[in-house]
Amino acid sequence: MTTKYPSRRAFLRSLGALSTFGLASRLDLVNLVAAANAQQAADYKALVCVFMFGGNDGNNTVVPIDSAGYAQYAAVRPATSGINLAQASLLPIQPVNIGTPFGLHPAMPEVQTLFTQRKVAILANVGTLVQPITKAQYAAGIRPESLYSHSDQQAQWQSSISEAASGTGWGGRIADKLASMNAASSFPVITSLDGTVLFTIGSQTAPLAIPVSGSFALAGYNGSAASNARLAAVQQLLAQPSGNVFVTGANKIGAQALHLSATVNPILANANSTVAPIFAPLRSSIASQLFQTAKMIEARAVTGAKRQIFFVQLGSFDTHGDQLNRQQALFADLSPALKAFYDATAALGVSGQVTTFTLSDFGRTFQPASGGGTDHAWGSHHFIIGDAVKGGAFYGDYLQLLLGGPSDAETEGRWLPTTAVDQYGATLASWFGVAPADLGLVFPNLAKFATADVGFMS
Repeated sequence: MTTKYPSRRAFLRSLGALSTFGLASRLDLVNLVAAANAQQAADYKALVCVFMFGGNDGNNTVVPIDSAGYAQYAAVRPATSGINLAQASLLPIQPVNIGTPFGLHPAMPEVQTLFTQRKVAILANVGTLVQPITKAQYAAGIRPESLYSHSDQQAQWQSSISEAASGTGWGGRIADKLASMNAASSFPVITSLDGTVLFTIGSQTAPLAIPVSGSFALAGYNGSAASNARLAAVQQLLAQPSGNVFVTGANKIGAQALHLSATVNPILANANSTVAPIFAPLRSSIASQLFQTAKMIEARAVTGAKRQIFFVQLGSFDTHGDQLNRQQALFADLSPALKAFYDATAALGVSGQVTTFTLSDFGRTFQPASGGGTDHAWGSHHFIIGDAVKGGAFYGDYLQLLLGGPSDAETEGRWLPTTAVDQYGATLASWFGVAPADLGLVFPNLAKFATADVGFMS
């Protein structure tokens, strides 16, 4: 089973982004920048979304290491299961707000360090929900649509809407509300390293899509007289009026992309970035994406942006088989990249103004599958990183690991989430500057849950 559906995602990458190779995929992208109807923000803040495509197994990411808790774990995932993590191999962490010790996956020593330094919080058992859920309600059919489908759950995590399809994501809707904070520079609020994904799409705003490597500019324009003439011709064509609203919108996007390239390309090509030595030892795709993100943050005075949201991704978490080796390799890339990015924000003096957080399709069954893997499940655990995070602590509810128990939707260890994506996102959005009155517009189902603030942000 594939994880990222290459043909579909490759198609989406080619549409809608503010990039020198993308055009509009939606008619409402004509209004790219919201009207400057509010004061420019005096401060700077950034949110960085790290999406783990495929559905990360939270049960092997955060494991209880007290005698009773690990015994529950090992009873279902014994050494013979092919997915057991030995108790001694787990990296110990002690949450400051609960007495139970836990262990992180052995490939995450950098995240362990950040947790110990209280730079990381863990939100336990969060997932897509249409309302708070019990096992009886689940059995009665009150559940997100297409609950265990990759594409549907990726969309619901990115939109926070689980009862119907959505054309916008919660990152994009945050950008709609805060676009006026970037009004002085008209720089887009959202930047994506993965093309135009649902999370980044708003009703009035569109993402800036930048490459993981290479330049952000039209190929073949090298500053010569001939190439300058070609560029002038392209700009004239984009400025031509049209009676077709789609053509007008597409031309506006193309013109803005050309304008942005003059700003963005030198940032990405900067060989003297102060954060380059931090990322130099790393060679993974996720590290490269976070390096590009760090360079964009480093250049915040150049872009004039006061609010920025970034989307980066790491795929291949659909571990139906060989999970031990595959998750080991994935976390061996992800953990040092997260630490390098945090260190970069510290070096730039913005570690209290940049918050990184993880998302994924869903968790995976506690019950092992054949072939040393796991199947699609529901609630899982996520990391939030930064100096504004109340770190070194757990939030949400870490459930007892009991197959078929009251927290298991069925009998294979598909945990009923106790925190909704809506609450997770709203906590981040509030810190980011979304007004309380606007939270319900960004997260339409938020009022169904007891609190809009999970408590992990200062």
